[in-house]
Amino acid sequence: QVQLVESGGGLVQAGGSLRLSCAASGHTFSMNYMAWFRQTPGKEREFVAATKWRVYMPSYADSVKGRFTISRDYAKNTMYLQMNSLKPEDTAIYYCAVRSGSGNVPSRPDLYDYWGQGTQVTVSS
Repeated sequence: QVQLVESGGGLVQAGGSLRLSCAASGHTFSMNYMAWFRQTPGKEREFVAATKWRVYMPSYADSVKGRFTISRDYAKNTMYLQMNSLKPEDTAIYYCAVRSGSGNVPSRPDLYDYWGQGTQVTVSS
């Protein structure tokens, strides 16, 4: 089992920045990929960014490329999402997720095994 705890959400004006953190604990040796997803009411969970855990190989949704950066601190078992130039349409609950299986960097939420509780990001216009 892997436990994930997100932090860093909040309210920010359009054009501002936020950094989300996701701290992992438990069987972290089993982590192969870590990712960020987001969800708004009535919509499906949407892929934001992901990376292989042991080798930095970032992948981004087109909607956040050039604005968001995923990173991780391997020693601290923590993943980050630096979000710049935020837009009102980035407003959502952001979740971190872990996948233990192998393969290409997955963007489907059903391919991830563990999830955090989510953190709210609200961007005002």
